[in-house]
Amino acid sequence: MRPIALLILAAVLAAPLAGCGKPAEDKPASTLTEAQRDSVLGESTLPGAGAIGRAQGAAEGEATPRAELDSLTR
Repeated sequence: MRPIALLILAAVLAAPLAGCGKPAEDKPASTLTEAQRDSVLGESTLPGAGAIGRAQGAAEGEATPRAELDSLTR
């Protein structure tokens, strides 16, 4: 047989084995919450990272009055 034909035959025979093996576990890429990831980014030295921290502070400031208002109307 020609060398090219042997390579093609080997590839055809090996292809079904490529899918065999232990399946990957369904682990999340990260165990951090979105807020935790944002905090890490906000504390980094990346350009614009300070804006993330300021945005988180503003969001927290808005959440507090709403929670108090919700507790009053119940």
